[in-house]
Amino acid sequence: MGLLRLLVLAVLVSEPSVAGGAETVGNFSEGLLEFSIGKFRYFKLKRPSPEDAILRHISSNASFLIFQIHSQYQNTTISFSKTLLRNTSGTGTDKGLVFILRPEQSMCTWHLETLDAEPVQNMAIPLSYSERDPVPGGCNLEFDLDIDPNIYLEYNFFETTIKFAPANLGYARGTNPLPCDTGTGRDSRWRLLYDVYQYFLPENDLTQEGLLKHLQRMAEVPQVKANAIKVVTLTANDKTSVSFSSLRGQGVIYNVIVRDPLLNTSAAYVPAHTYACSFEAKEDNCSSLGRISTKVFFTLFALLGLFICFFGHRFWKTELFFIGFIFMGFFFYIPITRLTLITYDVRLILTAVAGSVGGVLLVAAWWRFGILLFCMLCVGSVLGFLISSVMFFTLLGNLKIFQDDGVFWVTFSCIAVIIPVVFMGCLRILNILTCGFIGSYSVVLAFDSYSYTSLSHITLNVLKRALNVNFHRAFTNVPFQTNDFILLAVWGMLAVSGITLQIRRERGRPFFPPHPYKLWKRERERRVTNVLDPSYHIPPLRERLYGRLTQIKELFRKEQTAGERTPLLL
Repeated sequence: MGLLRLLVLAVLVSEPSVAGGAETVGNFSEGLLEFSIGKFRYFKLKRPSPEDAILRHISSNASFLIFQIHSQYQNTTISFSKTLLRNTSGTGTDKGLVFILRPEQSMCTWHLETLDAEPVQNMAIPLSYSERDPVPGGCNLEFDLDIDPNIYLEYNFFETTIKFAPANLGYARGTNPLPCDTGTGRDSRWRLLYDVYQYFLPENDLTQEGLLKHLQRMAEVPQVKANAIKVVTLTANDKTSVSFSSLRGQGVIYNVIVRDPLLNTSAAYVPAHTYACSFEAKEDNCSSLGRISTKVFFTLFALLGLFICFFGHRFWKTELFFIGFIFMGFFFYIPITRLTLITYDVRLILTAVAGSVGGVLLVAAWWRFGILLFCMLCVGSVLGFLISSVMFFTLLGNLKIFQDDGVFWVTFSCIAVIIPVVFMGCLRILNILTCGFIGSYSVVLAFDSYSYTSLSHITLNVLKRALNVNFHRAFTNVPFQTNDFILLAVWGMLAVSGITLQIRRERGRPFFPPHPYKLWKRERERRVTNVLDPSYHIPPLRERLYGRLTQIKELFRKEQTAGERTPLLL
């Protein structure tokens, strides 16, 4: 039986065609992985023992096949034969090959292996398409494979970009494919359309079983349309590249469906997935994304925010420090990130220091000059920033007009500035609203440092756009699942509770405290002229400090011994 298997594989390898698997004759050999059209199969690959797979009983109506194999983060190699060539094999976590079938061919084989030291859990499926269906990657000129149905995915902290090869029109077995670059009429590939789909895994689900289960919903055309979100439709004249906002720690699956509007047929590329992080990194990997510095920073920030949410208007100076901290910290973090290469932890520390300086400066400006309108302009701008961020967090942010940075920033700034202008006649309400919404949102940011939530991207998307010049082209879709609904309810509850409490408590009180510098100056003059005031008899500050130092010195002076210390005079 082993000799028969070797003979079969030798015949397959010797076939001259590389567009598809070779046809075999005879019975199925033991030891081969057997697949069926449209059915998923789980199996494990080990480095010392590669596998050979076989597909039998291919329908005569099928013109080409797409075989795809998936794993979570360990690479797998798929090839037409044991001889690995760049144009006949592919290696990765989501890979596929197109088999162009010959007349009367009813059986195909391929070779699977992995170079990873650990066993790799894989899932694979072969799919068949007719001669009327477009061929994904049939006009590939950029990647290695002759016909490349794969989606190539790259990511960084800011964006995730997918690229794919253009498709070609379908053709029957035994005929030549249509030329890709001759003519742009309705009878050429230029009539094809490409629908880009996005599918979110459950939040905080990093399991291998979960990924492979959800990948089954993104392999075939009907399932992709039923389960995923269509983000954009590209024409043959558009660049076959789409960018998305990176969601670190959140599993996302992408796929592209190519449609032939004339024949009303379609075919799916090989889906690709990412978590926008590495499972194998020693530090900051997918399982431990939250840095200690981030957790400390946002936990302290949330504690201060909670205090501001419920008591900010009463403790006016503390609120001004909070607002100044946000202002200076945000505008300091942007240039220090774009212009320097210092590490994240150092940047966060410097941002905290700069934010504290900004808070102190705003408090000092209020204490010395007492300009209420200036302080409320800062307060209202922070609330306007959050409201503007929420508006662009919706589908409004994905409109093509806002991919232009000039249009985006002008619109964003106008929304942020118009908020304090609208509330200029009721400054106390504006201040209490800012305390409630901004203070409670700090809890959302703190929660994100411990566990993923999409609500943090309300402001994170704006920060990414300010830091990265290419982020304007990225679609900013995020999942909205159970954790987000719970956290949204908590945010709303805290905001409403804080606003209601402060409005009831401040009823009948002065709108804002008086000018601190004038109060201090008036009090000082009163003390100087009023002899009966006990504070009039308080010694000057210099004398009080000298007295304190004298008392401290007395504590460390050695105690004198009792008795006579000098000799008696005769």
